[in-house]
Amino acid sequence: MKALVYTGVEELVYREEKDPVETSGESILKVHASGICGSDMHAYHGKDERRIAPLIIGHEVSGVIQNGKFQGKNAVLNPLITCGKCEYCTSGREHLCPHRVLLGMNKPYERQGVFAELVSSPNQNIYEVPDHLDLNEAAIAEPTAVALHAVLMGESSLKKPLSECRTLVQGAGAIGLLCSLILSKIKGNKNIVMSDPNNLRLTKCSKYFEGKFVNPSDKEVQNDSFDVVFDTVGLEVSRQQAISVIKPGGTIIHIGLTQPAGQFNFRKATLQEVTFIGTYCYTNKDFEDTIKILADKKIGKLDWIEYRELKKGAEAFKQIHDGTCSSPKIVLLP
Repeated sequence: MKALVYTGVEELVYREEKDPVETSGESILKVHASGICGSDMHAYHGKDERRIAPLIIGHEVSGVIQNGKFQGKNAVLNPLITCGKCEYCTSGREHLCPHRVLLGMNKPYERQGVFAELVSSPNQNIYEVPDHLDLNEAAIAEPTAVALHAVLMGESSLKKPLSECRTLVQGAGAIGLLCSLILSKIKGNKNIVMSDPNNLRLTKCSKYFEGKFVNPSDKEVQNDSFDVVFDTVGLEVSRQQAISVIKPGGTIIHIGLTQPAGQFNFRKATLQEVTFIGTYCYTNKDFEDTIKILADKKIGKLDWIEYRELKKGAEAFKQIHDGTCSSPKIVLLP
């Protein structure tokens, strides 16, 4: 099969790789579409110790199952593989499983990713796609589940409905846009400010939900003025801004993974009872609910997705790296 292989820092090669082998309890998916995630960019930059070159990366995927009990079915893969036995897996919080691994990782053990023509997956990670959900669009089920889980975490921590909150979404990438779409179109939150230094992305996102779209330094982003902040960036500077602009009793939802550490105003967080929630991935229920959300068009048109050929994937990564791509999400097609 052909695959886009991460071979070194800022290096991707489209080349021939071995087909996955049929394994008991697993099925092989013929890839129809695969999305580029921010974590794939971390690997590309050599900053993810869980993804070591050479490796087929990528974990957002849709396609057609080639063998086993789902043979011939259109499907998406939940790329989060867990043990199914620990206290988290047995209590509906499988995303916290200490043995979890994603497709497209080789630490703690190897699972080849989805930037390829074929990929193998455990059967329990296969979800059938409804006939009325386009397979191209189904590929964004995974990041949509991440956003849904983040919004639900924020909702559960607040003392008033999300529809009444003044909200800041930091970052106009796919997770930022998906959080905003869920907040706006499903939760009824119409008081959203989205910030990003990339005007190309801000302009793109502004076409899909009601809100204000500003540079992070804009006067709209004032101290002590937001009930909830979604940090989809994960930089020290975005965390510092989040704690500055959050109101007393507010909630910061931290989703981004760009910088692992840095200064933070813990004094304000303590004195003003600010809730800080870190969130990664999603539950199986979130993933199931996401497929229905996408199939029922609850977050509107998805024509903000840009499609590229898999063999030109290296160019797409370079454009994301350079900040010259306006689309919040690029999906690769074999």
